[in-house]
Amino acid sequence: MAKDKTRAVGQKITVFEAYQRAKTGPKMAEETWDYELIPKTASALKEKHDVKMDKSVMVPTDDALCDRLFQAGLEMLLTCGVYCMDTGRVVKYTEEEVWASLAAAPKSAVIGEGRDARHLKPRSYKDERPPIIQGGPTGAPCSEEMFLPIHESYAKEGIVDTIVDGVMQTFHGYDPTPNSPWEIAAVKSEAYMVRLAQARAGRPGMGL
Repeated sequence: MAKDKTRAVGQKITVFEAYQRAKTGPKMAEETWDYELIPKTASALKEKHDVKMDKSVMVPTDDALCDRLFQAGLEMLLTCGVYCMDTGRVVKYTEEEVWASLAAAPKSAVIGEGRDARHLKPRSYKDERPPIIQGGPTGAPCSEEMFLPIHESYAKEGIVDTIVDGVMQTFHGYDPTPNSPWEIAAVKSEAYMVRLAQARAGRPGMGL
């Protein structure tokens, strides 16, 4: 879009490099990053790139506006970085690293397998191909009793391509507290029951 990807002369960022930067990046309080740096930067870039929202247009289709939005987003990343809550530090990237990572990113992916597989590819607002539809509670809490039938109902919908599962409120009546054995058991049970729900719906290869 806004820039020529051939400008990428840096190296793409590996997970190892990102990990190291999360340990050594600039220290910053989460509240400062969330409530000061982000809104201040967004406001400044909105003015700089003349980004205006037309509430009557759900998806912008003006090429010039799309280019300005992309450039503003790029500058937002370069200015603010990515905040790591675990270390309280900001992971910073250079523009060259961003372009190199974009150039090296996969151009497509296969979600699921067999006849239930779906090919995920980038789409523009001009693309006539239908989007992939993800169905499911998407992280919402579900009771143990209803977890299986809820997910089976989504898998039975022909328009749904992949499942984004919910979370179990309890496991055998116990609260799956984080960092407890109950949490591990609940997560394993969630994965098993979603796969079972897909199989019962006749779509065992759906992506999850």
